[in-house]
Amino acid sequence: MRTQSKGRANVSAAARLAVLISGNGSNLQAIIDASEAGDLPAQVALVASNRREAFGLQRAVRAGIPTLYFPLRPYLDAGRTRRDYDADLAERVAACDPALVVLAGWMHVLSPAFLDRFPGHVLNLHPALPGQFAGTHAIERALHAYRRGEIAHTGVMVHRVAAEVDAGPVIATVEVPIAADDTLETLEARVHAAEHILLVEAIRQALAE
Repeated sequence: MRTQSKGRANVSAAARLAVLISGNGSNLQAIIDASEAGDLPAQVALVASNRREAFGLQRAVRAGIPTLYFPLRPYLDAGRTRRDYDADLAERVAACDPALVVLAGWMHVLSPAFLDRFPGHVLNLHPALPGQFAGTHAIERALHAYRRGEIAHTGVMVHRVAAEVDAGPVIATVEVPIAADDTLETLEARVHAAEHILLVEAIRQALAE
């Protein structure tokens, strides 16, 4: 478990965000780009990941943002619980004093040990509309449902996190069309493009509330 930091000015001049990721970090990049362009009244104060190989950590380092690699495995190997992990992660995240904690491709269900530390201030991005395709592989499941004639489109939502997976008060949604000739790759690209726009807008809305 380690942190990295490079010099970065004026982080305190805007609302501070902690962004949790597990992978590529393209949505993190959208937040960074919007912040640097002045389109988002916030700056990322910390990027944390439970996976060392997450490319989003490299994106953060390149932008001069402090990073935290915080894996679950050492806790399990020591006979400790996921709740212990969540509580310690919350402590590390709280140290950057975030106005919001943004889950942008974070592949770990957080327990109340984390959520209760930031009540109402944890946002999650999910590649489906409210009430549809909770959990993993949401885009693939939406494509299969479309091919079965069960849905006409899919979408993306950003919501405040509750104990139930991919549930909680919705901040923003957008519909994403599905084409008859879509492959998983083409639909994923369309959904991800929508995510980048919606996430920035949802953060802006949440900060204004």
